[in-house]
Amino acid sequence: MPNVPAEAGFWSRQRVIITGGEGFLGRYVARTLIERGAPDVYTVPHRDYDLRCEDDVVRLYAEYPASLVIHLAAIVGGIGANRAHPGSFFYDNLMMGALTMEHARRAGVDKFVAIGTICAYPKHTPVPFREENLWDGYPEETNAPYGLAKKMLLVQGQAYRQEYGFNAIYLLPVNLYGPGDNFDPASSHVIPALIKKCIDAQARGDDHIVAWGDGSPTREFLYVEDAARGIALAAERYDDPDPVNLGSSHEISIRDLTELIAELTGFAGEIRWDTSKPNGQPRRKLDVSRARERFGFEAQTGFREGLARTIAWYRAERAQGRQP
Repeated sequence: MPNVPAEAGFWSRQRVIITGGEGFLGRYVARTLIERGAPDVYTVPHRDYDLRCEDDVVRLYAEYPASLVIHLAAIVGGIGANRAHPGSFFYDNLMMGALTMEHARRAGVDKFVAIGTICAYPKHTPVPFREENLWDGYPEETNAPYGLAKKMLLVQGQAYRQEYGFNAIYLLPVNLYGPGDNFDPASSHVIPALIKKCIDAQARGDDHIVAWGDGSPTREFLYVEDAARGIALAAERYDDPDPVNLGSSHEISIRDLTELIAELTGFAGEIRWDTSKPNGQPRRKLDVSRARERFGFEAQTGFREGLARTIAWYRAERAQGRQP
């Protein structure tokens, strides 16, 4: 049965910490909570607190006592970044999660919202991915260290609920995209990477772009505003130990995605596939029924519309000299 909606005034009574709150998703979550009536939202600046350092985490909770923590902070990147930095991706994400939740418990935080990753699922999970399949195998190798480090938040939250009665929930958002995304080619995910490739090629007059792999894998994407709303709804309404997927249910192949981005950016050149590069996980598509049933979340932004908004934002940023 779905959890009952939050009572009126839920957010007005909360003092919220958002780790990673100055990042891509964090800015949208903060804005969403303020729009829903939260008067006190602290987006933890990375320059002031290193969440891998226990002293900094202790200081955070001492300086900013909170009733609700949304843990978004993560070291992330695409396939290339994951392959180059598996050790640091594992250690940094594991330590941030473990310390942030442990000291939230010690500080008397009422609720902890842990944000996991779709990379936690086994490489060959039956499609659509259901939460009960989360432990049925090892993740796709190129991002397994990152996926497993974030998966430990689920283990920690369930263990803390059992031993301490600590209210921790765990959400699994699919790949996000939207205005404000990371367009750095060294660390960006597939949508911003392809948008940048197409627009750069247009600017230089190139007759082709190069895409990784063979285009056969499929992915699901969630517009960042939808993701922020889903996290807010879960924070308000969901108090159970079971993990919950957040997605759009729209599956698209990387080949079709690349052609769609080329169309929307107006790039008319050739798309060449570099099959020496890895494909990553073969398919990704979520079963999103649990989020709908437990706290009433469904994605609202159409994929084409969301891509068009993202491209328009990136063009505007480039025109102002704020993007490479």
